[in-house]
Amino acid sequence: MLRYTLMRLGVFAGCLGVVWGLVHFGVVPRGLGDSNGMWIILLALVLSAPISFVVLRKERDRASETVVRRVDRMKANLEASRSQEDAATDTAHAQGQAS
Repeated sequence: MLRYTLMRLGVFAGCLGVVWGLVHFGVVPRGLGDSNGMWIILLALVLSAPISFVVLRKERDRASETVVRRVDRMKANLEASRSQEDAATDTAHAQGQAS
């Protein structure tokens, strides 16, 4: 998961550098008034999202498999705890009726 996040940040940083260069040399408009920095960041975000979606597909699939395994393991642990609690409650209830 960390690897995927770092790769996404790398794609964003690359897009940010390219957009900054394009704005600096006047290929892309500078934005309105003092919004130049925000314009560069937003444009880099818009460009990096589809690039990441296509380029990092395999890494995203690996990260999602890891998340699914963790969730399944947590569900199994929760169910095991719930079963133990139910068994303990049933035993205590049976002992209370036997008395």
